[in-house]
Amino acid sequence: MPQQLNITAATAEPALLDLPWHLPLEDWPNENIAALPKGLSRHTVRFAHLNDHVIAIKETLFDLAKREYELLRKLEKLDVPCVEPFAIINNRTDADGNELPAVLITRHLKFSLPYRAMWSQGLRDQTAKRLVDALALLLVRLHLIGFFWGDVSLSNTLFRRDAGKFAAYLVDAETGQLYDSRLSNGQRENDLEIARVNIAGELMDLLASGKASDIDPNEISQRIVDKYHELWKELTAVEVFDASERWRISRRVQRLNDLGFDIEELSMVSDEAGHTVKIQPKVVDAGHHARRLLLLTGLDVEENQARRLLNDIDQFKLSHARPGADEEVLAHQWLSEVFEPVVGAVPSKYTGRLEPAELFHEVLEHRWYMSEKHGGDVELIDAVRSYVSDILANRRDEEALISSLTSESIALAEPVPTGLIVVADDDEEGDWRDKV
Repeated sequence: MPQQLNITAATAEPALLDLPWHLPLEDWPNENIAALPKGLSRHTVRFAHLNDHVIAIKETLFDLAKREYELLRKLEKLDVPCVEPFAIINNRTDADGNELPAVLITRHLKFSLPYRAMWSQGLRDQTAKRLVDALALLLVRLHLIGFFWGDVSLSNTLFRRDAGKFAAYLVDAETGQLYDSRLSNGQRENDLEIARVNIAGELMDLLASGKASDIDPNEISQRIVDKYHELWKELTAVEVFDASERWRISRRVQRLNDLGFDIEELSMVSDEAGHTVKIQPKVVDAGHHARRLLLLTGLDVEENQARRLLNDIDQFKLSHARPGADEEVLAHQWLSEVFEPVVGAVPSKYTGRLEPAELFHEVLEHRWYMSEKHGGDVELIDAVRSYVSDILANRRDEEALISSLTSESIALAEPVPTGLIVVADDDEEGDWRDKV
């Protein structure tokens, strides 16, 4: 190990010293490599095993690695969905003393995949739209805190399942800039135009490679513009109403809560005559349902998963109502009597196929379809058994998707087995049980 090797890490991890930093990433031995699907990148990127987890390593210039590392740490502190910065390493040399590029190391985001690895048998129109919707929400969140991305694309994003939808995580912050104040309209529109052009190009590439069909790249890329403007207006627009309609204040707050946002500050101004009131959210914070679920149960999950679990808790509370019962007590009773038994009923060999909250959501969906088919309520335990044997057993492992990938097949995961579920939104065309 060269003496001049310089490691800056967010967490003390002596095992970093055991990795072959004297070799270019392209030459690392297979024993160190975790064969996970990767997105497209202008840099050499590899996944590597480090003790009991996986890290992503990107070769780049030291100044760029240091800047991106610091940006990711700031975004993490601001509670923005992004990969976790782990370390930067500089002063690498090979056995002959030749300089090697610096590296930026991030933790692999469990249960996530790049968009190109979602389905090796083709990206469907509805799936592409849900990915774009998730990216639009992420972009809005970034702009609200004053972050200009500069290279918005599906390739620079990771996606995790979120109760039938997707949650988007920023991966590449190399071109980003964090400002002290909210971005100007010109900066936001510039980022949005970059997103539209990049997404159209990425989808055209999928069409050309045969990995997508029946999708319109222009329509889907325009969707991020429309969805972004819709969200931005709801979160920031000024609303004027008659002073007698004060109920509209609560309705505005409820609409934001339904979108998954909390209002930390609300500006309310009345005219001199007191006839009209003008309101505008000043500070909004994402994660309304996730925070509530965390406070009630300690479960830390995605926003739509939290929404679904909270609905199930509300139903549990109705069926177990008793005078003087505390909400937190009933929530913990639900946790021990409903959620944990469902998750615990999954055989250990299948536990990496879906994260617990998503698995619970799909069990509830499966139970609903079973009840509809049988014309009556199906016991939860019966739904769990049916789901595990008929559906989960045929799923690929999304926590650690291992396949022999080459640079030419960078985007492709292992072949999708028969029975793989594609979860669709309730309000969109398609059945959640459809096969790819």
